Amino acid sequence: MGGIPYPDFVTDPSPASIPDAAPPADGSAPSTPDAPWPVAVLSTKIKGYIDRLGTVWAEGEITQWGVSGGNVYGKLKDLHQDVTLSFNVWSSTRAKFTDDFTQGDRVIALLKPNFWPKGGSLSMQVYELRHVGLGDLLERLERLRRQLAQEGLFDPDRKVPLPFLPGCIGLITGKDSDAEKDVIRNAQLRWPEVRFRVRHAAVQGDRAAADVAAGIRELDADPEVDVIIVTRGGGDFQNLLTFSDETLVRTAAACVTPLVSAIGHEADRPLLDEVADLRASTPTDAAKRVVPDVADELAHVQQARGRMAMRVTSLVNSEIDRIGHIRSRPVMADPGWLVDTRAEELTRWVARGAELMDYRVERAGQHVVELAGQLRALSPKRTLERGYAIAQRADGTVLRTAADATGGERLLLTLVDGSVPTTVDSAR
Repeated sequence: MGGIPYPDFVTDPSPASIPDAAPPADGSAPSTPDAPWPVAVLSTKIKGYIDRLGTVWAEGEITQWGVSGGNVYGKLKDLHQDVTLSFNVWSSTRAKFTDDFTQGDRVIALLKPNFWPKGGSLSMQVYELRHVGLGDLLERLERLRRQLAQEGLFDPDRKVPLPFLPGCIGLITGKDSDAEKDVIRNAQLRWPEVRFRVRHAAVQGDRAAADVAAGIRELDADPEVDVIIVTRGGGDFQNLLTFSDETLVRTAAACVTPLVSAIGHEADRPLLDEVADLRASTPTDAAKRVVPDVADELAHVQQARGRMAMRVTSLVNSEIDRIGHIRSRPVMADPGWLVDTRAEELTRWVARGAELMDYRVERAGQHVVELAGQLRALSPKRTLERGYAIAQRADGTVLRTAADATGGERLLLTLVDGSVPTTVDSAR
């Protein structure tokens, strides 16, 4: 290929270095301001030059592999530089492949440039495709995935539940993107009062990972933000590598505010999906899972109120029936029945009580009489009644023996009905 000369129409675009047009190699008239080539002629010449390039073997990484109608349309990325070529594999060529291919595979391909004059587009047609080994991007991604998994950043126990109704949603997305419009529109349709704090960031390119990580830190530090959504509207494998950047993934894992990843691509799972508290398949799905539907919630409230009313009504009716059963019982229908059935028994016990009291009083009276008789029998008065007397000296002491008396001593004789003073003549 190195020996193929440039076509006659390729010139330096700098005005100062534009040479005079040389005659075309195919013998046709050169292009001049007075006689320019039609676009069809230019396209035909470009196609003729590209067709002369022939086929070439190239090595790269498959970053996109899509099948449509049996044909494959994909992209091949340079292993060391950010250069990508589109390619196609016709169904007849693909049928000859013995291996299966997918994005992330490192391959060598036999390519032939193919220029379509009518549309002015250039693509690479693949004639052969061979595996070289696991692609560098996929290998590095798998190595990082295993490392983060071992550190426990993917554990379900680390995930934080989303708030039932966030007052303010932090949204990280590309500026004027369809993903931003989808999230905001669907969220406001479900709950019109929801508020957003949008942080625009690059979602592809060299600075995308750092920009998204900075947005996560900024919204995580905002006390009004209740949940953060990181979203973009899908993309090929290469573009989604931004959301597998280690710094970005570790920033998301350290985020305290609940984080939702809505990259919008079902086939791929960037590492951000693994560490996020919730993975949404699309931006629309993220809005539906973060914000409750006000119509559904009102319906739930109405259902709950209906169940409460039925329960209260059932409880009241049950209590009314129970009170009715209680009132129908004989004791409640005729309360005097209870007194009447006990009146005879009460009269009997009253009579028995009076009889016992009379008996007790009678027995106590007899006992008092007996005690009085005993007391009278032991009383000194009974002795005096039999003719005895008590002799006392002037000091009140009782004279017990005749020897104790002295002549001329004054004594007081106590009789049954009084006392008589006397004087002792002599003692015998």
